[in-house]
Amino acid sequence: MGIILDIVAPVFIVIGFGYVAATRGFVDEAGFRGLTGFIFNLAIPALLFVGGTSGTVGGGPAAFAYFAAAVVLFGLSLALGMARIGLSMAEAGLFALNCSYGNAVMMGIPLVAAIYGQAGLPILITIIGLHSMIMLTLATVVAEIGLHRQAPWRRILSATLAGVVRNPIVATVFIALAWRLLGLPVPGVARRTMELLGAATPAVALFCLGGSLAGFRIGRAWGEVAWATVLKLAVLPLMVWGACLLFHLSPTETGIAVMTAALPTGANAFMLARRYAVGTDGSGATVLVSTMLSVFTLAAVLAWAHP
Repeated sequence: MGIILDIVAPVFIVIGFGYVAATRGFVDEAGFRGLTGFIFNLAIPALLFVGGTSGTVGGGPAAFAYFAAAVVLFGLSLALGMARIGLSMAEAGLFALNCSYGNAVMMGIPLVAAIYGQAGLPILITIIGLHSMIMLTLATVVAEIGLHRQAPWRRILSATLAGVVRNPIVATVFIALAWRLLGLPVPGVARRTMELLGAATPAVALFCLGGSLAGFRIGRAWGEVAWATVLKLAVLPLMVWGACLLFHLSPTETGIAVMTAALPTGANAFMLARRYAVGTDGSGATVLVSTMLSVFTLAAVLAWAHP
């Protein structure tokens, strides 16, 4: 529990800094919009390109089990959001992202390193490398279709493709994939520059989340937050555990995959919601609530993995 608290506490401290900056007027709304633009258009793409072109090896079976469960949960959450909670398609797409997208970088890396050491990081890095590519792309496609669903199907298709291409996060993921498949080198200066930009992602994203708290209007979103938190912290880890058993993974692969699934909703899900101005209150609240409760769920997973 102490290890988990050491990892979770800084998350809330940075969120608190953002909240104080907004309520005290240190950073105004225009400033937060600028920070959001910086994160979405520069910092996150840089982080993803560095991760996508790094030479890590291993973790393929664990990643396959993880995303087999995560994609299924995304689809089920999308249907739940539209049929049961009454969300629009775009809102439901971002709700599904809240249920299936974890804080794998800021919390996952230190947690896995502390529990499994350096030997466990290649497995986690493989999952992280595919994380944004698969989950953010799914959410982006659903959001674009949902926002243009009243238009003729040709316009829906063109608008969706254009939205995906213009999305710097999704575009970067596919560029990094092509770069790696072609075996192209990344010049040292370029890699270090992108590492420097990417390092700003976790802290600034959490800072922006804290700033948004000053204007939260949760209202009906509490039901959405409750569903998303349960699905993310309880259902996804169980589904990933089942997939690991099905594919006969080793105890280490299973433990890392399940622990990654038990991580709270990542702040990048909130950043995407803010980008589309859809479901931001529910997404932000889910990040906060799931992070608070993950102290207990991660402790339970840790006790199971290392009794």
